[in-house]
Amino acid sequence: MLPIRVAVDTLGGDRAPDEIVAGALDARSDAVRPVLFGPASLVPSGLELVETTQAIEMHEKPAEAVRGKPDSSIVAACRSVGREDTAAVVSAGNTGAMLAASLLEIRRLPGVLRPAIAVVIPSVRGPSVLIDAGANAESRPEHLLQFATMGAIFAEEILEIARPEVGLLSIGEEAGKGDQATQEAHGMLAASDLNFVGNVESRWLLEGAADVVVTDGFTGNVSLKLLEGTILSVFDGLRAEIERTPRGRLGGLLIRPAARRLRARLDPEAHGGAYLLGLRGLVVIAHGNSSRVAIANAIRLAARGVEHGVVPKLGDRLGRKRAETVLASSRPQNPTAK
Repeated sequence: MLPIRVAVDTLGGDRAPDEIVAGALDARSDAVRPVLFGPASLVPSGLELVETTQAIEMHEKPAEAVRGKPDSSIVAACRSVGREDTAAVVSAGNTGAMLAASLLEIRRLPGVLRPAIAVVIPSVRGPSVLIDAGANAESRPEHLLQFATMGAIFAEEILEIARPEVGLLSIGEEAGKGDQATQEAHGMLAASDLNFVGNVESRWLLEGAADVVVTDGFTGNVSLKLLEGTILSVFDGLRAEIERTPRGRLGGLLIRPAARRLRARLDPEAHGGAYLLGLRGLVVIAHGNSSRVAIANAIRLAARGVEHGVVPKLGDRLGRKRAETVLASSRPQNPTAK
């Protein structure tokens, strides 16, 4: 079996390019071949390099930057997926630019209204999916319905959750809670064939509020960053308290194995990144502050997505749902009884 080629944007992220290249080197194996996109000065050790002459910075306006810098590392890496020179792309750079480049070079799957970022959350019940985690700041109810559908398909096919529960993130569990778009989305989800369990609150995300939690990209991104920051602050605070006294340090030695297991399960870097679902190719968006560990895990995440057929399975399932909808709408509403 040929190794999976993953395009890597070397100039995206706060720690680029050194940590990006180091992460790519760590991820390289007989099964995974990272392909670097960046300047010739990188001189990677044992990795293929596709030379690019431009870079998109975090502060640039995404659409303008993508149009104005066709030879940037982000655009060129996405183009390689669109041309099927590589099977997936990973970037820790400007998320808006990554979305714009993906739409331009990779394009949406048929019937997809908007791509959405799906993040796996390590809840107490097991992994769950938060979608959208940042691709769309504003979303209409029909977008939220499709995000839920894509998240459910992802949970079924990749996380192997049979008939996943779908929850709508809101400010209360009652159906009437939330803004107008949330309330309308609640009605559409309740009328769908998804296993909709109603509204869920953000305080239950780490407890496993639902297998799939759907929301708009603004709310999802704020929730995700709050979770990440809280997890890091709790562990750092606990470490500081343990080291304050001899008794605390002794207790710390006793709980260290359990603490390490818990941190490994909750650490955002252990997952590496998130899938941008709804495109004709596989895209993984990594955190802007990703270390070499996170980048290596993001590349492995991309390779697993290719191996598990995330894109073709999503396209097939969405296509079948679209055909079923068309068929249902073509049937007479009040057929005459014979």
